[in-house]
Amino acid sequence: MPYPKPEAGLVINYSYLWRRESDSGYAEGIKDRPCAIILTVTNSEDEQIIMALPITHTEPQDRNEGIEIPQAIKKRLGLDGQRSWIIVSELNRFVWPGPDLRPISRTSNAQYSYGLLPPAFYNEVKLKLLKLHQDRRVTPVNRTE
Repeated sequence: MPYPKPEAGLVINYSYLWRRESDSGYAEGIKDRPCAIILTVTNSEDEQIIMALPITHTEPQDRNEGIEIPQAIKKRLGLDGQRSWIIVSELNRFVWPGPDLRPISRTSNAQYSYGLLPPAFYNEVKLKLLKLHQDRRVTPVNRTE
């Protein structure tokens, strides 16, 4: 299956590298997880640079560092029924598609994305990220160059 067009709000399956893992010397995430693309830009070499936020079942200790995904959105995306949060205090930056984009399943019709976040929810996530960014509380992890 071909890679999806990367766009803001697309939820992909990705080997996310947490800041703590990167600081411990890991070059790849410990597990694949859904991640929300928050921004795409094209650099001077005509590469698409993606910034992706992790989705986790672990509630953030600081409520300002994450936003809970409503169950209706999780269901529409085909995610499990457990509570989940999009973390906005860190992100992975990589060249699309990069080696860490993963198929959701290993079948011959494997897909790499779950679908798009609804625009209103995406904007809520984006505004929360921008607030933390203004407060210098967002830490990027650069993956591929």
